[in-house]
Amino acid sequence: MAADLTHTRRGTRRRSPVKSAVAIALVAVMLFPLYWMVNASFQTNQQLARRSPHWLPLGGTLGGYRDAFAQQGGHLLASVVIAAGATVLTLLVAAPAAYALALLRPPGKAGLLGVLLVVQLVPGIVMANALHQIFQSLGILDSAAALILADATLAVPFAVLVLRAFMVSVPRSVLEAAALDGAGRVRAFLHIVLPMSRNSLITAGLFAFLFAWGDFLFATTLNLNSDTWRPITVGLYDYIGAGTNTTSWNSVMATAVLSSLPAAVLLVIAQRHIAAGITGGAVKD
Repeated sequence: MAADLTHTRRGTRRRSPVKSAVAIALVAVMLFPLYWMVNASFQTNQQLARRSPHWLPLGGTLGGYRDAFAQQGGHLLASVVIAAGATVLTLLVAAPAAYALALLRPPGKAGLLGVLLVVQLVPGIVMANALHQIFQSLGILDSAAALILADATLAVPFAVLVLRAFMVSVPRSVLEAAALDGAGRVRAFLHIVLPMSRNSLITAGLFAFLFAWGDFLFATTLNLNSDTWRPITVGLYDYIGAGTNTTSWNSVMATAVLSSLPAAVLLVIAQRHIAAGITGGAVKD
């Protein structure tokens, strides 16, 4: 028995370096496009045009980033405003809705949950066409408000489901104790449920920000005539398609790097809260 265990352990130790090497190779393959994007952003257009690639940005330049800030800085700022506005609006709507579905148990709760699930299956182009008609009648097309409302419409159902999954795990005894102390439902929501749901709020808010930051469909459908509120996704698309910029690939790659940074930074900062927020609702309802 002891000999079998020793043999198994030795076999595991032999396989571990192989598994590690395979895992490293797979990660390297998946991350190579990201590395090449950063590498190309520091190279000159002459270096990028050569047949033999430069694997390291030696003798590089910051000219691509200067062009990116000069030509795409406004689009980056517009994306920040739109994504932040959509995140705030999503949490303002989703948090009370999740609280009601999780702890107040309104009539028709199962039907409401079903509607939230079905809404997420509706194709985005269908929602974009419907929202275009609504916003046109309201006179808010080609504005930041139109994109914030559209992106929040996409994010709210997901955020409600994430927040509700956590809020159902809030101990009833805590809410009953608060009620005995004279706290109403609104006060209990603001002072007890929301602080206890911090991780899930961060998770829902981050995904709402990412939905809005990466949106392209609503931006092209609801913002056809305004350059002021054109997000970076559309700006980058126009940047590549413009005839004068098709050869300035270092500027294009620099713009792609800058547009990826906010999402990457937020994911790194909030990864601990995301893991806790996703697993925190793993309870039986």
